[in-house]
Amino acid sequence: MKYIAVVTSGGDAPGMNAAVRSVVRTGIDLGFKMFGVKRGFAGLLQNEGVELGIRDVSGVLQSGGTFLGTARCEEYKKLIAQKKCLTNLQNRGVEGLIVIGGDGSQKGAYALHKLGLPVVGVASTVDNDLYGSDISIGADTALNTIIESIDKIKTTALSHQRAFLVEVMGRKYGYLAMIAGIAGGAEIVITPEFEMEPEKIAAELKKAYKKGKKYALVIVTDGAKNNAQKITTYFKEHSQEIDYELRVTVLGHVQRGGSPSVFDRLLATRLGGAAVKALDEGTSGKLIGWIEGKVALTSLKEVAQKRKVLDLNTWELAKVLAR
Repeated sequence: MKYIAVVTSGGDAPGMNAAVRSVVRTGIDLGFKMFGVKRGFAGLLQNEGVELGIRDVSGVLQSGGTFLGTARCEEYKKLIAQKKCLTNLQNRGVEGLIVIGGDGSQKGAYALHKLGLPVVGVASTVDNDLYGSDISIGADTALNTIIESIDKIKTTALSHQRAFLVEVMGRKYGYLAMIAGIAGGAEIVITPEFEMEPEKIAAELKKAYKKGKKYALVIVTDGAKNNAQKITTYFKEHSQEIDYELRVTVLGHVQRGGSPSVFDRLLATRLGGAAVKALDEGTSGKLIGWIEGKVALTSLKEVAQKRKVLDLNTWELAKVLAR
C-alpha cells in the first residue's frame, strides 16, 4: 500500500484538524503518499480533493472545524453512489481510506469496507455517542464550552434569583448534558435516556427554592422529548401557577466551534497516528477509539450496529449531587 486518503465527515468537531495533521505526517513518515478528500463523502462522490504534504498541515493543530471541509450527503446512502466513490479513489490509485467522524460517517466507512476498500475510522463527534470509544474527538472541547457558558449564566441567575434552562447538544445521547450537569452544578438534568415531564420540572424547581436555593439550573439535551422549546411552552402556559420565571439559553453550534482543548489535541493526534499504522499493518474495517485510557480497535460492523449506552453510575451520581 502506497497511497492513503483521509476524509473528515459529518458534523465538524474541534480536533479534526489535529487528527488530519497526525494522519498526514504519520503516513508520510511511513512512506505513504497522502490525499485529502474535500467536503466529506459529498466531495468523495464528486472526486474533489488535494494531495497533502507535511507543510500542508502546518498551523492547523490549534484550529477548530476541519480545513478539508465537510458536508451532509444523502445521496451517499445509495449503493450506486458508494460504488462511484470507490471508483473515484481507485482511479486515483488510492489504496486505503481513513474516515474521521461520528456514527453516520462510520456507517459510511463500513459501506466502503464491504465493497473491498481497506478502511479505518477515527472516532470524532462532540456528542460522544459513537460506539467503540469512551471519548471521541471534540467532546472535551464541547464540554469546556458548555461549562464556561453555564458559569456565566449562573452569575446572572444568582443576581436575579431565577431559574435558568440551558439546552446542549447530544441528539439521542445525553452524555454532554449529564457531564455538564455534574461539572456545572445543575439541579435538574434531562436527557433522552432519562426524561422528565415539564410539570415535574416545575415542581422540582419550586422544591429547590423552598430549600433555600437562590437560583436553579436545568440542563436538557436537544434530542430529548421534552426539549427547551416544549419546557418553555409549558412554563408560559402555566406561568400563574408556577409563580416564577424560567429563562432559556440554547447554546447551539457554539459547542462545536473554537480551538480544541489540550485533551482533544492529544486524543486526535494519538487516534490519527494509530489509524495510519493500522492500515500499514494490514488492518481494515476497524474504528480507532479510546477505551479505558488507551487506543482500541472496534469492528466497524459493531460500530454500525450497536448503540452506546449512558453510564448509569455516573447518572446516579449526578442525581445525588443535585440535592
